[in-house]
Amino acid sequence: MRLPEYRASDFGKVAVLMGGESAERPISLQSGEAVTTALCNAGVNAHAIDFNKGTLNQLIKDSFDRVFIALHGRGGEDGTIQGALETIGMPYTGSGVLGSATAMDKIKSKSLWRDNGLSTPAAVELCATSQWQQVAEEVGLPIMVKPVREGSSIGASKVLEAKDLSSAWAQANKFDDRVMAESWIEGNEYTVPILNETVLPVIKLETARDFYDYQAKYEDDDTKYLCPCGLDNEFEKALGELCLKACKRLDVSGWARVDVMIDSSSKVWLIEVNTVPGMTSHSLVPMAAKHAGISFEELVVQILATSGLNLADKGLQS
Repeated sequence: MRLPEYRASDFGKVAVLMGGESAERPISLQSGEAVTTALCNAGVNAHAIDFNKGTLNQLIKDSFDRVFIALHGRGGEDGTIQGALETIGMPYTGSGVLGSATAMDKIKSKSLWRDNGLSTPAAVELCATSQWQQVAEEVGLPIMVKPVREGSSIGASKVLEAKDLSSAWAQANKFDDRVMAESWIEGNEYTVPILNETVLPVIKLETARDFYDYQAKYEDDDTKYLCPCGLDNEFEKALGELCLKACKRLDVSGWARVDVMIDSSSKVWLIEVNTVPGMTSHSLVPMAAKHAGISFEELVVQILATSGLNLADKGLQS
């Protein structure tokens, strides 16, 4: 895969924002450290910063030129930090405010996909007074219950009977005051990494657990990542085009990872879009990039370059 070439000096002084206060803080710290090391190895003047309320002032005071966002979850992936960076005119990687906020809200994402004729599992938003039997009838069992605005499958659980919906809601509610019930799709799980509107090799995920949950993502040694994914070449190409369309409908740009399910009839179901995918040793975007012949150092430089590709859209100047 041929990539644009950049000089390390093109980027100036770079802040890698990581950590934060979301439930995904531990993963963000790992991502941020890996990104910072790789950027430095590529010759970029990169500095790791554990994000806090004083970080914006630090970015100005220490004369940073741009930001690599390695913050996962709310506060970092939902448009909040993107908007804050725009107020100080600081270029940043990935999607803008709208794309970040829309992709983080799984209910909103699904609504936009459905309005555009794209397939996604049925879902309803839950609350403490939800009628659990009615939810089960509307969505259909089994059901995936998860926070509306969290990633890494944090707080998510599979429910087989209506009587268990209440406890599943309570578990998800620990991480977000908005919780959803989503139709369970029986099939194979795939993830589709995207870099600057180029689809990287698709990865098939296999786990002994009910689904690709937090433990399967970050702790299990027996989770399998198949790349090549085993799909027919034409099918994989069509899948990539679908995921690009799904991202555009949400105003997602720069880089992303789209998670999908493919059922026994080969129907593709859009699950969610991650606008700041993980960059740890277990992460999928680096894995797909490696299969495409892109080193980790090359990958982070290409992602860093997204801070300059859509500045006009963000109303910023580098």
